[in-house]
Amino acid sequence: MEIIPAIDIIEGKCVRLTHGDFARQKTYHALPLDVAKAFEDAGIRRLHLVDLDGAKAGSIVNYAVLEAIASQTKMEIDFGGGIKKKEDVELVLKAGATMATIGSIAVKSPETIKEWLAEFGADRFFIGADVLDENIRINGWLADGGINVYTFLEQMISFGARHFFCTDISKDGAMQGPSTDLYKNIIARFPGINLTASGGVTTMNDLHELEVAGCAGAIIGKAIYEGNLSLEEITYFKNLKN
Repeated sequence: MEIIPAIDIIEGKCVRLTHGDFARQKTYHALPLDVAKAFEDAGIRRLHLVDLDGAKAGSIVNYAVLEAIASQTKMEIDFGGGIKKKEDVELVLKAGATMATIGSIAVKSPETIKEWLAEFGADRFFIGADVLDENIRINGWLADGGINVYTFLEQMISFGARHFFCTDISKDGAMQGPSTDLYKNIIARFPGINLTASGGVTTMNDLHELEVAGCAGAIIGKAIYEGNLSLEEITYFKNLKN
């Protein structure tokens, strides 16, 4: 199982939200590049980079942060937040992202994603299913997407999408453990799905549970910044599985 630290960006700074609430924001570092370098120095090779300003605005805002991290580290980066047009996909890939992270646009305009998958290839997209009570949320988690997670995933899989992550908003930033049962249900419904867990990962035991559940990866955010999970522990877990 791949361990993927998250860097969420607001106004160019590394922050975390609780339950996706922009009013419950905590800034952890003024320089996301320094955070990314610390991850890389610890042996981590994958980064989940989220432009929260972009997600809220509906257009990419913190492009410069992606460019800086991509040019000054060797990390594989998935970047999302505000990607709405083909030109946005081209922009983030040109800036050095390995994958474009797609959320709201996949719900609002699924045919667009079908076209992008055909043009750029499935391995260039990390499809996010952000859920609250198993229903998809969009626009930085601020609006109801009008579709449940299973219907959404079924549609994306039919288009050829291969890489997914699912965030339970009720767990995100709360450090109360992940929605392991939800992930088990998804994997049972779609055997062989490449699913990364996101939200609530707090302890080493959480990581072991997600691995047993069949998750391909786990995104970790607040637990790192608050010191619940150290980079040494994460690296140990990563090396143990290699």
